Amino acid sequence: MASMMSHLSLHHAKAFNFSNFSSRISPALALRTSQPVVLSLRNSPEKIPAEFAGKQLRFSGWDQLLKRKGSVEIPVVKAAAAADGGDQEIEISEGLKIAEAPKSFAERFPALVTGFFFFTWYFLNVIFNILNKKVYNYFPYPYFVSVVHLLVGVTYCLISWSIGLPKRAPIDKDLLGVLTPVAACHALGHVMSNVSFAAVAVSFTHTIKALEPFFSAAASQFVLGHQIPFSLWLSLAPVVLGVSMASLTELSFNWLGFTSAMISNISFTYRSIYSKKAMTGMDSTNVYAYISIIALLFCLPPAILIEGPKLMQYGFRDAIAKVGMVKFVSDLFWIGMFYHLYNQIATNTLERVAPLTHAVGNVLKRVFVIGFSIIVFVR
Repeated sequence: MASMMSHLSLHHAKAFNFSNFSSRISPALALRTSQPVVLSLRNSPEKIPAEFAGKQLRFSGWDQLLKRKGSVEIPVVKAAAAADGGDQEIEISEGLKIAEAPKSFAERFPALVTGFFFFTWYFLNVIFNILNKKVYNYFPYPYFVSVVHLLVGVTYCLISWSIGLPKRAPIDKDLLGVLTPVAACHALGHVMSNVSFAAVAVSFTHTIKALEPFFSAAASQFVLGHQIPFSLWLSLAPVVLGVSMASLTELSFNWLGFTSAMISNISFTYRSIYSKKAMTGMDSTNVYAYISIIALLFCLPPAILIEGPKLMQYGFRDAIAKVGMVKFVSDLFWIGMFYHLYNQIATNTLERVAPLTHAVGNVLKRVFVIGFSIIVFVR
């Protein structure tokens, strides 16, 4: 007991606190130490480091004991410190329990929160697709529009970082190497999607992109080495057959729109797989912010080389003549904002589910997009 008191003291004072605990020691007692503390459970090799950090700690059962006796012995706590000032270790026996912090809403209802993410993703994507197609009706320059999408998103991320919502996560050379191929896939898939949107009907592009689960399953088995059940392959067969039939009967079909949508499928499949790997060391919001910045750098050169001369000669002039400067700039801003928000929510959703589940959710999203695009554009 003397050894313990040389490093730990019990006194009548305001309680110091452990981090990660939400309650406090009984008002009559306080635990104080200037050295690191390690908690270990009896009959368990696991040791948990603990620090004093301003949150509160409670040992259940002490209050009643104090009321009965007015003081308390501590037969269940042992403290030892190495002679060289090493870590202190506190062993907590079965008779002493630390009250758990209350679970958050997301921890208590994970399925409900995940469903909300999916709904928000679908809602924002429907709005984006409708506005995006309306812009292409008077401004058919998909490479430049792709750059605008990313530029608005990058600006949004930089402003968010500057005010600390969210706090910018540091990036090192290794993580940059992981994110660069993800951003390359994101840039290629994004540009090819927009080329397809500009060339054919929105409903047809999303019908082709409904094949994404097929490509995701193929990549999971043949690239990552995950064994996909034969029953899952059979469940994807109707999707492949349906896309084939839709392609043969589509009135707006052309090979540019079809090929671009297929390339987009492959690119986004690899983006999802590699994004999931990158999330092991960084939260999904920061991951997508860095992906957007790098993808913007990939998209700028082809936009300048392919569409730059046309835009300077007559592209901007014709668009402004049709809808006016204010509407033109406003439309570009809002499609960029909705593009970033729906992709941000999609990345947050990917953090909560497997890549294949995410791809299947993408198919259901396209049902909503196709339905609403038919209502808006087919009159």
